[in-house]
Amino acid sequence: MSITPLFQSQNPEFLSSTSWQLGRIVAELRQSREVTHNVRHQGRLRELPAREVLSRIVLGLSAALFPTHYGRPDLSDDSIDYFVGYTLHSTLQELVEQVRRGLLFVRPDVHSDDPELAEEARGITHAFAAELPGIRALLVSDLQSAYQGDPAATSISEILLCYPGMTAIIHHRLAHALHQLGAPLLARLIADIAHSRTGIDIHPGAQIGPAFFIDHGTGVVIGETTVIGERVRLYQAVTLGAKRFPTDETGQLLKGQPRHPIVEDDVVIYAGATVLGRITIGRGSSIGGNVWLTHSVPPGSSITQAQSQRSD
Repeated sequence: MSITPLFQSQNPEFLSSTSWQLGRIVAELRQSREVTHNVRHQGRLRELPAREVLSRIVLGLSAALFPTHYGRPDLSDDSIDYFVGYTLHSTLQELVEQVRRGLLFVRPDVHSDDPELAEEARGITHAFAAELPGIRALLVSDLQSAYQGDPAATSISEILLCYPGMTAIIHHRLAHALHQLGAPLLARLIADIAHSRTGIDIHPGAQIGPAFFIDHGTGVVIGETTVIGERVRLYQAVTLGAKRFPTDETGQLLKGQPRHPIVEDDVVIYAGATVLGRITIGRGSSIGGNVWLTHSVPPGSSITQAQSQRSD
């Protein structure tokens, strides 16, 4: 049932109903919302990015990057460029508006109708669009890594269509680009959409090199300041997290401080491992299942659960 008719009258009769005491409840909720427990950004109403629109945007971008897998399977050599162009045009037009809304939360001094805000949103979207060929190149390296690293993979198409790790990394590559271009709220929402779909939680600020593969994937967590090199492979339930959270002299958390691991090239981290703090996992290392690791290890290390417990 649509709720639209409820807003057609300034003095709706239902508020005077005694069944639910709605008049009193609505008034108390207003008091909480506006005064007592106001949690609005900068204390003002602002247009929020729309999660369902962002889901559609990610689908459109995915279709432009991999047209026959996420777009239309009946595309031909004659029609594929037209499809990609049309899809990008409509998708980027939607993205501009979502970027504009997201900027309201990082530009507290401007109002929603400020023309400079719309111009900045268009500039960010233009720069993002220019990065799409490079993003696709990274994703192809991820696909190839998944195919070469998983004996159960029968084709690239299977990985694109069936692997949650691939879904998560597509979202992350797009979200990371937006994060770097100055649209952090939008990037965070896209990351959360991926988390909801796959059970894989990657902060858009995390830096991830090419040929990245998450096998199985459920429960993987990668923190904001994590740095991952090339050809790294993670298994399910791996956490790359923070050991502690630095604060200032007043006890407030310091935002954006490096607090997550650096994982160098050609590292494998097996299921259930937890790697915490600004430590370095040296190139070519192997971190065993269920390891709890809070210290750096040199290149070529092979760390088992028993070894990590002794070392920590």
